[in-house]
Amino acid sequence: MKARDLVLALVVAVVWGFTFVVIEVGLESFPPLLFSALRFFAAAVPAVFFVRRGNVPWSVIVSVGLVFGAGYFGLLFVGMERGVPAGLSSLVVQIQAAFTAILAAALLKDPPVAAQKLGMTIAFAGIGLIAWEFVGESSALGLSLVLASAFVWALSNIILKRAGSIDMFRLMVWMSLVPILPLLGMSALFESGQMEALASLDVKGIGAVLYVGYGATVFGFGVWGDLFKRYPPNVVAPFSLLVPIFGMTFSWLLLGEQFTLLKLGASLLVFIGLATNVLGRMRHDAACAHRQSCR
Repeated sequence: MKARDLVLALVVAVVWGFTFVVIEVGLESFPPLLFSALRFFAAAVPAVFFVRRGNVPWSVIVSVGLVFGAGYFGLLFVGMERGVPAGLSSLVVQIQAAFTAILAAALLKDPPVAAQKLGMTIAFAGIGLIAWEFVGESSALGLSLVLASAFVWALSNIILKRAGSIDMFRLMVWMSLVPILPLLGMSALFESGQMEALASLDVKGIGAVLYVGYGATVFGFGVWGDLFKRYPPNVVAPFSLLVPIFGMTFSWLLLGEQFTLLKLGASLLVFIGLATNVLGRMRHDAACAHRQSCR
C-alpha cells in the first residue's frame, strides 16, 4: 500500500473511532432517533444532487437503507442513549464480524473456517463478561440494543454480499435518503422533546450532525470504498480493527470513560477474538486463492 493510502486508511479508522465520541456528545442535544434521522439528512443532502446513483440497484439502496441505516444506527443511537458509553460501544458493535460469519454459514452456505470459530468463541466470551458487569444496571437494556445493532449490521453485510460488486460511496450517499422518514416516524411515536431540541440547536449539536453525516459517512465510506477498489480486502480490512482502539482511547481521554479491570479484560478478549476471526479468514482465503481451490 502506498504511503498516501496508508495514511488515508489510518485517518478513516480515526474518524470512525472518534464518531462514537461525537455520537455521545450529539445525544446531549437530540433524542437518539431524531439525531440519527438528521445524520442521514446531512449525508444525503446535497450529495444526492451531485453524486449519480450509477449501477447501484434500487433494491439494494432501499434494503441497505432500511436495515443498515434505520436498523443499525437507530438501535446503536438508542443503546448509547440508554447508558452504553462511547468507547465500549465502539468495541461491542464490532462483534458484527462474528454475527456475519454465522449468518453467512446459514444463508450463504459459507461455513466459518477453524480460525473464525475460535475467534467467535473468544469474542463471545468477552461479550459475556461485559454483559455480566451490566447485569442489574439500568444500561443493561442499552447493551442489548447495541448488540442487536451489531446483528442488524451483519444482516446488511449479507445483503451487500449478495448484491455483488457495487460502488460503496454511491450506495452510502443514496441509501442515506431511505432511513430519514422511518427514523422520523419512529421518533414521533416513541420520543419527546424534538421541537425543543431543534429550537435550542447550538454549535455543538450542528457539529455533531455534520460530523457523523459528512465525516463518518461521505468521507469515511468514500475513502474506504476507494481503497477497496484499488487494494485486496486482506490489505484494507484489518485497518477496521483499529476503530475500537481509537474509539476507546478517545472516549477515555475526552469523555473520561472509566474501564474496570473486568471491562478491560473482557474488551481484550473481544478484540483478540475479532482479530482471530478477521485475519484467520483472510489467511484462509489467500491460501485458497493460491491453491485455486478451497474446501
